[in-house]
Amino acid sequence: MAVEEEGLRVFQSVKIKIGEAKNIPPYPGPNRMRDCYCTVNLDQEEVFRTKIIEKSLCPFYGEDFYCEIPRSFRHLSFYIFDRDVFRRDSSIGKVAVKKEDLQKYHGKDTWFQLQPVSADSEVQGKVHLELRLSEVITDSGAINHKLATRVLECQGLPIVNGQCDPYAAVSLLGPSRSEAKKTKVKRKTNNPQFDEVFYFEVTRPLSYTKRQFDVEEEDVDKLALRVDLWNASNLKFGDEFLGGVRVPLRALGQAGVHDAWYFLQPRENGGKSVKVEELGSLRLNIVYTEDHVFPSEHYSPLRDLLLHSANVQPVSSSTAHTLGEVCREKQEAAIPLVRLFLHYGKIVPFISAIAHAEVNRTQDPNTIFRGNSLTSKCIDETMKLAGMHYLQVTLRPIIDEICAEHKPCEIDPVKLKESENLDTNRENLHHYVDRIFNVITTSGVRCPTVMCDIFFLLREFRFDQDVRYTAVSSFIFLRFFAPAILSPNLFHLRPHHPDPATSRTLTLISKTIQTLGSLAKSKSANFKESYMAAFYEYFNEQKYADAVKNFLDLISTSGKWDQKSIETPIMLKEGSVKLTIKRIDGKGSKSTKGRFYDKRAQGRNRFGMKNFKKRWFRLTNHEFTYHKTKGEGALCSIPIENILAVERLEEESFKMKNMFQVIQPERALYIQANNCVEARDWIDILTKVSQCNRKRLSTYHPSAYLNGHWLCCKLSADTAPGCTPCTGGLPANIQLDVDGDRETERIYSLFSTYMTKLIKMQEACGSKSVYDGPELEEYSTFVIDDPQETYKTLKLIVSAVQTLEQQHTKYKRDKFKKTKIGSQEHPIGDKSFQCYIRQQSESSTYSI
Repeated sequence: MAVEEEGLRVFQSVKIKIGEAKNIPPYPGPNRMRDCYCTVNLDQEEVFRTKIIEKSLCPFYGEDFYCEIPRSFRHLSFYIFDRDVFRRDSSIGKVAVKKEDLQKYHGKDTWFQLQPVSADSEVQGKVHLELRLSEVITDSGAINHKLATRVLECQGLPIVNGQCDPYAAVSLLGPSRSEAKKTKVKRKTNNPQFDEVFYFEVTRPLSYTKRQFDVEEEDVDKLALRVDLWNASNLKFGDEFLGGVRVPLRALGQAGVHDAWYFLQPRENGGKSVKVEELGSLRLNIVYTEDHVFPSEHYSPLRDLLLHSANVQPVSSSTAHTLGEVCREKQEAAIPLVRLFLHYGKIVPFISAIAHAEVNRTQDPNTIFRGNSLTSKCIDETMKLAGMHYLQVTLRPIIDEICAEHKPCEIDPVKLKESENLDTNRENLHHYVDRIFNVITTSGVRCPTVMCDIFFLLREFRFDQDVRYTAVSSFIFLRFFAPAILSPNLFHLRPHHPDPATSRTLTLISKTIQTLGSLAKSKSANFKESYMAAFYEYFNEQKYADAVKNFLDLISTSGKWDQKSIETPIMLKEGSVKLTIKRIDGKGSKSTKGRFYDKRAQGRNRFGMKNFKKRWFRLTNHEFTYHKTKGEGALCSIPIENILAVERLEEESFKMKNMFQVIQPERALYIQANNCVEARDWIDILTKVSQCNRKRLSTYHPSAYLNGHWLCCKLSADTAPGCTPCTGGLPANIQLDVDGDRETERIYSLFSTYMTKLIKMQEACGSKSVYDGPELEEYSTFVIDDPQETYKTLKLIVSAVQTLEQQHTKYKRDKFKKTKIGSQEHPIGDKSFQCYIRQQSESSTYSI
């Protein structure tokens, strides 16, 4: 989900590898071990949680997390918690990385020291203040100066122990001043509207003398205003600090007026003094990406060059192939290229062109597509994108079963536990391998069309019969099914990395499936371990080889199968969220017209928090259902064709965040997700599956119908047409939800990053054209079949990249000129904005 900025869309995403923690402080009891898990937070909002690693002070997580970030944030934070079955889980420490510092750690494995968690470390949010200094003439003729301080509102305050009842304490800092004035407490909100004014006398009357007062007349410019936010607590420990700001009165200037937003800051010397090394450390790999995407017409020159790549002769002189040559890793180029070509329906011709070129360069057909080539990386990425739901429906049920049953499957005599029996373990493993082998080899009808087309062209190359099979099997078994079995969490088959015993079972299954699919003549020789070779004797029957060949024949026959005709429901998403229901026409309901109802709300006029119930939601390509708990029967089933719109619900409706609505012909579901990332995911996937419905709405109400009217447009009729246009439709193909302009922007960024290599490649073309001798070593890394054609392409690439670079620079300069420091978008104290200013000053002196 993009944030719109003056005609430009900004996409934020983060990919995180949570490695391990070490030297966690021991539990103070006799056990000393801890059951730890790690959370990922945007500021204070949790968006991901790892599994719990039990009884360890050096827990290994090995989990990956990726998400699109739908809002602004200041810190990406990681918390280590110790599970407590009797009380609230206790936080051991945290890592907080400022947004402007994320690039320092981009793509690097980094050990971060855990920091203590305290009120000052949890400060977040911003406050809107208005200060006005005025003169007041007293009855005696003396002139006094009074400072009027208006506390208007706060946004995004932290939530403490599940609640936020904030108030502001305002004080003037100066000699012999200690009075603090307080606003009223605002209950159950972290976005309080105060709008209260406090007055301070800031200049002593000139008639007063030092004998009457212990201090001299005050210099207004040396005074400062302090505003602290507190959470009103009923606990015996007192109110909790939420953050504060210090505003020097010199900010008033000559006009005597100052109106600005401020980021809340921690107290000076706040928190307890804890030795950092006592809390341990956490290993992370963070890749944060921010894409600034222009309207589509800006990318036409570069996009046209890329999409024409399949038609360029030779293909090595094309723009897409050139990207693969200059990038440090082929994978880096393959990801945006595949997404772009899939979006425009040109992936098969492109892969066909680069595959033919690779075949022509390969001496030994047995090594074809085995290396780290652009062809193999592009096919891998295509299978990941187009085949994700194919994997889900094929492997997920059996993978879930293996993870739930925990049957022992260790067949290495050295690793066998005393309580286990080797023959029993072999039977368990044999059973699982047979099950997975059968679901794979009978799934050919569900293989996505684009994958079948690619496998078809691989078999069309002039190989002998065995190589034709292995060319396909090396991708579908070795690079698709086997990795998914080995690491199901990386392919969204499981939420977390499996426990060590289950992981070992999956490793043994993956090895066997990989060998079964290879169709090698001597299977047992493929295994280094004697116990694996012995186990494989179970599968030496011809029926296994025949099943593999039949499967490969089926999936490499182009155009025979249409995945849209498959009636097997595909599970797209499930999870626990809060729900309430609103009738739109009031017909057939026990409740009165327009009121909210569920089991606790039928017939009530008032709406309360109790109306929201936790429910387990499940979405397939056929229906949207909710259940009381996971595994129970559906309380309600909504056919996909009955979903008329899926839109966000404004927070003011119920004073609840992360709300969205699923609108049906006679009612709407109001749903609260657990966090902003989950809300966006639900909205996106529900919109994708329902956007082709014939009766989709064009307008909707962004707020709820409460107290006899719609909060958004104030209309009293609950059946009134919507007042706001529905958001734009998304691509109908769930598997290939790609933004072509965003991918072109990413390719531009890669070319810009590797501009020096583009220049060196131009030099290599010139060297090849005029010099017939041995190739210079510095140019030997480039594949250049036609120097003249390649040089022409390079000139066009450099020109397109320079044009986009100029447009980016102009946009940044214009934005900088329009930006007002102290505005709601750029509060004072926003260090990320100061970083932005430095970047602009640097970029203004740089040109390609």
